[in-house]
Order: sequence, then C-alpha cells, then structure tokens
Amino acid sequence: MMSAQETNFGQTPSQTVGPYFAYGLTATQYGYAFDQPFDASVALDDAVGERIRLEGRVLDGDGNTIFDALVEISQPDGEGRYPASVDDAQTRGFRGFGRCGTGTDPKHRFVFHTVKPGAEAPGEAPHINVIVTMRGLLVHAFSRIYFSDEAAANAEDAVLQSVPAARRQTLIAQRVEQDGAVLYRFDIHMQGTAETVFFDV
Repeated sequence: MMSAQETNFGQTPSQTVGPYFAYGLTATQYGYAFDQPFDASVALDDAVGERIRLEGRVLDGDGNTIFDALVEISQPDGEGRYPASVDDAQTRGFRGFGRCGTGTDPKHRFVFHTVKPGAEAPGEAPHINVIVTMRGLLVHAFSRIYFSDEAAANAEDAVLQSVPAARRQTLIAQRVEQDGAVLYRFDIHMQGTAETVFFDV
C-alpha cells in the first residue's frame, strides 16, 4: 500500500480569482465597517483641473455587464502632476489613484469623480491608466483611457498611435455634457469584436 507521501494525485486544477478582491479593496463601498485607503473620489475640492465624472461598465464577450469587477485608475492632475507623497496629496486635494467595484451600482457601472488630467510630457496626450481585475483573471488587465475632445493630442501620442487604427476607438472615452457637469463614458470590453486594447505591462 502506498503512503500519502508516495501517492500521486496529479496536478491541482488552476483556481480562478475572486470575487473577493472588490469586497476587500473597496470595503466601504460594499458596506463593510472598516476603512479603505482609496475609493472612487480621486480629486477633492482643491484639486487642479476641470472636474469630470468618469463612468462605464465592464462587459464580457457577450456584452453582459460584469457585476463583481474591480477597476483601478491612476492619473495626474490638470497640470500633469502626480502627488509626490501622502502629504502632498492631502495639501493639493488630489489623490491620483482610485478604486471602484461594479457591484453596488444598479447598472453595474464604475463611477469616478476626478479632474481631467493634463499631459504628463510633451508629445503625450492626456490619459488615465486603468487596471481591471475580475473573476477568471489571474493577472490584471492594463489599459489606458484617452479623451474624445483631445483629437490633436491623441494624433501625436506614441502609445495610442502604436495601436492599429481600427482599434484605437476602444481606448477613447466620449465626452457628454450632463446637467451642467462634464461626463466621460468609457466601457471596458473584456472580449468580443469590440474588445478593449490591453497592454502587456
């Protein structure tokens, strides 16, 4: 009879991730009674830049909304500057980073309150970096969000121009004026014919 140490049970099947990450990293959003360092408010009252709301959905290959995805964004402020430290972020009223789960909104949207970023360097278009985590992904998906009203800057951005022309629209957020506020809409398609361009970072 073989001992437990000698028994070959074969390879353990791979396990998918989640959906615990959204609850753990955006605990307050989901009603858990402990603090979180970041939420969907990236820009506070003193932040430099045009106030915007960024919203969208994470969609599967069939176009269905994913209700337990986690979206993280990072960006500079309206002058193209990231916070240099926690103290700097508090002084400037700008965190530079945000997290939002898709499970508490009735339409399964992510919604961020921020400012439109400035260009980080000459030749770069204003953009927001985005990371998506969801069930079934063992590695985060990385992408960028550019802006529909920055056509001239977008045409000069080396990263955006490296994307095939037919796929660039998957990285462009559309500007909408809504009740006197500025809203950018950006859906993230994980698969399918409209799949968002993701970068190998």
